[in-house]
Amino acid sequence: MNYQDKIKTWEMLKLGDAETMTKTMTESDIMLWVGITGDMNPVHIDRVYSENTRFKDVVVPGLCVAGLISAAVTKVTFGNVYAMQNLKFVKPVYIGDTITATAVIKEKLEDKRMVQIETTCVNQNNEVVIVGEAREYILA
Repeated sequence: MNYQDKIKTWEMLKLGDAETMTKTMTESDIMLWVGITGDMNPVHIDRVYSENTRFKDVVVPGLCVAGLISAAVTKVTFGNVYAMQNLKFVKPVYIGDTITATAVIKEKLEDKRMVQIETTCVNQNNEVVIVGEAREYILA
């Protein structure tokens, strides 16, 4: 497949450019995540255990949810490379929650040829569940 016409160049990227990724989190997502990462935290996979925590139910792994941020960042800066991501987990995400990740270009760092990106995830009630910042190396 030819992606050349989709690659975002330095000149194409503008402050305020934004993209989103939306997904409803499922039990299958958690099981796939556990299989890929080996993250066997019982709060993510054991309903009985989770009922006795402050969360009261199984919680979707935070980095699994943050993967939606990666998709939004890729869309806004297609064809370039992640350099950094920081995250703050604000609220838990549960099976059945619909999460929308948003990536917004906030700054162009000319000397490093990078962009600073504000990243946010909200649930179906528009409650913030993750906030952070990313940087992306712009290759073209």
